[in-house]
Amino acid sequence: MQFIKSKTCEMEHVHLAAEEDDLYSGYNDYNPTFDSEELDNDAGFQQAVRTSHGRRPPVSVITDGAARPMTAVRAAGYSSAMTRGSTFDPLGQSKGPAPPLEGKSEDTPDEKVKILEKKVNDLIEESCLAHGHGDLQLSLDRAKEAGRKERALVRQREQSGNADHINLDLTYSVLFNLATQYANNDMYAEALNTYQVIVKNKMFSNAGRLKVNMANIHFKQKNYPKAIKLYRMALDQISNSHKEMRIKIMQNIGVVFIRMGQYSDAITSFEHIMSECPNIKTGFNLILCYYAIGDRERMKKAFQKLICVPLGIDEEDKYIPPNVSTSILHPHYKALAEKFIMTSAKLIAPAIEATFAAGFDWCVDMVKSSQYVELANDLEINKAITYLRQRDFNQAVETLKTFEKKDSRVKSAAATNLSFLYFLEKDYDQADRYADLAMTADRYNPAALINKGNTVFVKKDYEKAAEFYKEALRNDSSCTEALYNLGLTYKRLGRLEESLDCFLKLHAILRNSSQVMWQLANLFEMLEDPHQAIEWLMQLITVTPTDPQVLAKLGELYDSEGDKSQAFQYYQESFRYFPSNIDVIEWLGAYYIDTQFCEKAIQYFERATLIQPTQVKWQLMVASCYRRSGNYQKALETYKDIHRKFPENVECLRFLVRLCTDMGMKEVQDYATKLKKVEKMKEIREQRVKSAREGSARGTRREGSASSGDSHGTSAKGERLSAKMRALPGSNEPYEASSQRDIDASYVDPLGAPMERPKTAAKKRNEEDEFADEELGDDLLPE
Repeated sequence: MQFIKSKTCEMEHVHLAAEEDDLYSGYNDYNPTFDSEELDNDAGFQQAVRTSHGRRPPVSVITDGAARPMTAVRAAGYSSAMTRGSTFDPLGQSKGPAPPLEGKSEDTPDEKVKILEKKVNDLIEESCLAHGHGDLQLSLDRAKEAGRKERALVRQREQSGNADHINLDLTYSVLFNLATQYANNDMYAEALNTYQVIVKNKMFSNAGRLKVNMANIHFKQKNYPKAIKLYRMALDQISNSHKEMRIKIMQNIGVVFIRMGQYSDAITSFEHIMSECPNIKTGFNLILCYYAIGDRERMKKAFQKLICVPLGIDEEDKYIPPNVSTSILHPHYKALAEKFIMTSAKLIAPAIEATFAAGFDWCVDMVKSSQYVELANDLEINKAITYLRQRDFNQAVETLKTFEKKDSRVKSAAATNLSFLYFLEKDYDQADRYADLAMTADRYNPAALINKGNTVFVKKDYEKAAEFYKEALRNDSSCTEALYNLGLTYKRLGRLEESLDCFLKLHAILRNSSQVMWQLANLFEMLEDPHQAIEWLMQLITVTPTDPQVLAKLGELYDSEGDKSQAFQYYQESFRYFPSNIDVIEWLGAYYIDTQFCEKAIQYFERATLIQPTQVKWQLMVASCYRRSGNYQKALETYKDIHRKFPENVECLRFLVRLCTDMGMKEVQDYATKLKKVEKMKEIREQRVKSAREGSARGTRREGSASSGDSHGTSAKGERLSAKMRALPGSNEPYEASSQRDIDASYVDPLGAPMERPKTAAKKRNEEDEFADEELGDDLLPE
């Protein structure tokens, strides 16, 4: 508008100059051109408005007798090259299509090259991102695709005659990324070939450094001579100005020599590093080498050098990014140094002096005079732990007692260890005293609180024990020992839901803990949810697939659910890994009896005979299986062998009489006579026991009834067989060994509650056994 206004003023100036004769002529004349109120009556203006915005009226329109100058109102941006009849629409309000912009053609060689270069760079980026996310296969696929695109790019440049302008940086990036992804996917041969392509290309500057990567691959393949050769070749191609890189390569060379067992060569490399640029890791490796060759003096010197190595925190501060706090990095360096120093001291202490105690004392003296003076107390505690590992309990206690006058942190740690040691020795009073001492020195010590809770737990004060465990958790929410013990405490209190909550939380922390999963399975079993118990046990066997106790428990649960086939499978697996579990052996033997495969049951009862040779019942089971399977000769031999071992066994004599009678043997009279004598002795023994019971007080422990002819007395309850066992003739009476330790009174029958014997089995017994009409005691009848 400013441009138009200036032109109008110029036009007025010309008009005034033409009438300079009359200075004031036309002053009051009215020109309708500048009258905005009369625009409604202006035919030219109205025509322009009716056509479209921005179009000027035709040239033929006359205003005040003269044509409007077109130059005065020429719109900015208007071009005479526009198609005739097109509408100028600066505000984009017309409904017609805008004139198309002229685009760049993608068919030109340069554009094709640029597009391909972008695709290659994008694929490299995708490959790196995929590797960062852990998707190694996708990362390799993208790297391969980038290689194919890059080769197509090279061909495109050659076809366009621009072969001299090949992007070497892009080619290097593609090959390097491809080799890296091959190595990440353990495709070492392909990775080495790709690295070789880069190294042999003289156009790539500093490509010789990649021989370090190649050496690393040979190291993973345990091709140590080749790895050393490549490390040395890379070292030759790196100038002395890159001191840090040269030191790292020499460290690698030393580690490879250690793997090869060439400790002298490794020592040469590490000693050179310690003289040029000492660091903690190299000093630790040097001590390991001296320890391997048994050089005491050089071990001591290397340890002294190790504790004198500067941490280098001040020098490295300038390399720390400005957005990273040095308070995060510095403890890491110090913790790493302390770890290596403690490990070195524990390693060399038994080797540098005549006794490990003297070696520890030397290490403690050295540490006290260094920048790691606070490690001296930790070394003393490790000395006590070493005594404990050597089963020298008294020396361990004496060493720990020396800390009672130290500062609170060390005193609490020593008292905590002492409390635990006394707890293991079942000296609960001393354990309780030192737990109190540890808590007094440091009330926020979770280990001290756990020990205190343990001493209360063994006194069966579970509510108080739970309070100590809770306090330990408040001080350290990640204390898994406190959470585990709290779960056990709730379990003892019968608060199974709270116990279950503790172990579920613990499982979220310790995902593969077999103990936690076992407790969860046991809790669900107690909550009468066998399906959940089975689920947890199934998870447990993925962690410990060869645990016979877990497999046996799975068999027991499936058996209680009525799934005999699954129960047999897990009991069989349990027996395979641990063929000495009497409960499992008994279940398997009973299973084969129940399925009428007595021959297969024999092997399990023979195994039980080897485990418990003084238990006559297993040998009777073997003989009964032979008799049931029709092998009477073998049964007779077995019964005779049993009679030689247990001459007073009534059941054995009965079957000997029966078998000898059926087979027409002369020994029948001898066995019959022995049977009568044994039965008479049994009767006298029963009378004595009855008299003793009548004369004793009610609270006196029952010594056990007569032992059915066996010279070893027993309790019928402790030796009661399962329903499946009692299905065998001759197995109705309990027997016992000379030791009561073999009897587990808390044993739960793996077959579940005793079942009523089937009538068919009873009928078969009556047909086969002539002694079925004899009177049996109530304690011998099936339940």
